[in-house]
Amino acid sequence: MLGRVFRVGHEVHFLCNAGFELTGAETRVCQDSLTWSGEHAACKATDAGINNDGTSSMPTSPSSSPLISTYVRPSRCIEFQGSKHCTCEQGYSIYSQDRGLCTDIDECALSRLTQPGRLCLHTCVNTAGSFRCECPRGYALSRDSRNCQDIDECEGGFHNCTGEQVCVNTFGGHRCVEVECPRFRNASYVKTSPQRCERNPCLEGDKACLQAPVSVNFHFMSVVSNMTAPRVLFGVSAARVLGDTLRFGLLGNRGTAHFAVQRSGKQTGQLLLVDPVQGPATLEAEVEMSELQKRTLLGRYVTKVTLFVSPYTF
Repeated sequence: MLGRVFRVGHEVHFLCNAGFELTGAETRVCQDSLTWSGEHAACKATDAGINNDGTSSMPTSPSSSPLISTYVRPSRCIEFQGSKHCTCEQGYSIYSQDRGLCTDIDECALSRLTQPGRLCLHTCVNTAGSFRCECPRGYALSRDSRNCQDIDECEGGFHNCTGEQVCVNTFGGHRCVEVECPRFRNASYVKTSPQRCERNPCLEGDKACLQAPVSVNFHFMSVVSNMTAPRVLFGVSAARVLGDTLRFGLLGNRGTAHFAVQRSGKQTGQLLLVDPVQGPATLEAEVEMSELQKRTLLGRYVTKVTLFVSPYTF
């Protein structure tokens, strides 16, 4: 290896000529500390080429040759017109033409250096003669053995949410969310569905109660990290219109840096994600739809949107 430069993570495999045995590490890896892992490798002479297990270390035919290493194997050689031609199994390349040896091809490193795409969506692991792809927790390997598919823990029942909680599937996991009805001055609410609260009737002339939202809906969404934007996330619409005007907007300052609301129709509005968001993150926004008759408020309807952003881009 004198004079050669290796990258961090590069593996070097050692083997000895016939009549010698290897002492030390068979494989050493270039570490982040710029040192080699394992013990120093050296070849030690044996008696008449006999290994410790009593087998001969002299070269034999390819069909009976033992594996020299999981990452180094004998080649298949033929002699033709005075020339020796050697080939390797799939996943290996010629390491030494004279000695008839093949070494493993690191498909993962080769893909990173030469190909515009990736062999694996997430992690590529080099193996002897091949490679395998791995996915992060919460994902399963797709049928093509290269891509990752999110596991729906809520649909599959792989969660620990209670009956009072809402199970929300996210990319790479899930959340157990407990929905609580809001509290407003002189107004009380009742939960009419797992994700909806409605205001109880107000006393006649109770302006504070009438100013409180008629209903509050809770909506939970999951997106991947750095999703392209702007993008429509959610639509809000009025089932029926009693007044002459509908207004849509964001409540307070929560989420205004990432969200916007736009009118999409006579009775509909939309919540937009205006910028990509680096995950993991949890964002919240409150979309208000107000109904008016001759500028007099008839009712307010609020939708609380919670956006779970995955750590991954898939």
